[in-house]
Amino acid sequence: MFLSVFDMFKVGVGPSSSHTMGPMVAAARFLDLMRASPFQFAGVKASLHGSLAFTGIGHATDRATILGLAGFHPATYDAEKAEKALAAIAETHTIHAEGLPPLRFDPKADLNFDYGPALPGHANGMMLKATDAQGDVILQEIYYSIGGGFVLSAAELADAGAGKSKAKADVPYPFETADEMLAMAKASGLSIAQMKLANELKFRSKAEIDRGIARLWEVMNSCISRGMEGTGILPGGLKVRRRAKGIHDALLAERGLNMTAPHTINDWMSLYAMAVNEENAAGGQVVTAPTNGAAGVLPAVLRYYLDHVPGASTQKIGEFLLTASAIGGLCKHNASISGAECGCQAEVGSAAAMASAALAAVLGGTVMQVENAAEIALEHHLGMTCDPVAGLVQVPCIERNGLGAIKAVSAASLALRGDGEHLVSLDVCIETMRQTGHDMHEKYKETSLGGLAVNVPNC
Repeated sequence: MFLSVFDMFKVGVGPSSSHTMGPMVAAARFLDLMRASPFQFAGVKASLHGSLAFTGIGHATDRATILGLAGFHPATYDAEKAEKALAAIAETHTIHAEGLPPLRFDPKADLNFDYGPALPGHANGMMLKATDAQGDVILQEIYYSIGGGFVLSAAELADAGAGKSKAKADVPYPFETADEMLAMAKASGLSIAQMKLANELKFRSKAEIDRGIARLWEVMNSCISRGMEGTGILPGGLKVRRRAKGIHDALLAERGLNMTAPHTINDWMSLYAMAVNEENAAGGQVVTAPTNGAAGVLPAVLRYYLDHVPGASTQKIGEFLLTASAIGGLCKHNASISGAECGCQAEVGSAAAMASAALAAVLGGTVMQVENAAEIALEHHLGMTCDPVAGLVQVPCIERNGLGAIKAVSAASLALRGDGEHLVSLDVCIETMRQTGHDMHEKYKETSLGGLAVNVPNC
């Protein structure tokens, strides 16, 4: 199994990797399908199913789908151009996509939220259709947004499920489980990050990898900085006030005071994570880590390491992100990183496992201690539901990232106090997450039909 660090961490746009980025990517893929087709098209239609329908408005899935059909992509998203395109489409009922004729599209009539049963492949399903001049459907495709901005067609999803474990990836260290990862590390004498780098070098040069990793941290860190300066009310109707700037200002004012309590460091960790997720909720640029809803945990832990840990070095950013991506790949491959599939344990839980392992690694932990750190962090998120109020990635998501960062640091510290030996393995923990997600009622998996979403007033 090989999942690149640049697949796990993708530059995109908020508020959701599965509900915003994924549908935008899917719509762009459908345009490519249309361009490769011999048919003459005159219009397009879209329908959203399962979680994409139930929480689509709050996650801006409708906007993302329309923008994807208009040629926008998360990695190159321009907010100003997007608003102009949406206004033009609403006024003219026409989409202009490069390489295709003008396409009829009325946002109110041609984008359908289907609240019936979900499509069979995944909770996040969407159907895209292209029509001829008479309005008949002449091309159709189903896409699934499976979490973290990853998108598969119905056929690709079926193939992935059928052949998941049939072949090893053509890389030096193709571990599919944590046990395999530990065995390969022991046999090679390499760290997790070193094995991950060797795998990445099969596809990119060292210089390309270094530039890519530097870019990822630049976007993550800039997101933290923007979030700590942002003010006002977050969009969506809940009237959630941005808090990061106020917390940051208070923490700066307290610096140097002898009366500051030791636990104040937790506020710094929460601050960094909440800053990211407030930016995400506002539709800003973030990095999936592994998702948008959990995008604050890992940058917060890395920023904590760089700003607050004695002896920290920016030279270890690569080691941090490579280690984290290896753990995230195991979570995705053997369970899920999708809240709609396994609840928030799959999002913030996986993010905490990734961040904890990475922190343990850069603090000098052995491979066994690193695996132990990931297991502790994930174990204590098991069973966490995904129940966003009003379908918005705000409550409880923003604070949850802060607490996820604190848990990640605590788990790394606890693992480093031991020798790496422990009863519950990371593989067992990931499998437990998968089983728990399978058993979890659908109303607690990003549908906003249960939990906080129905017990907290939406206005």
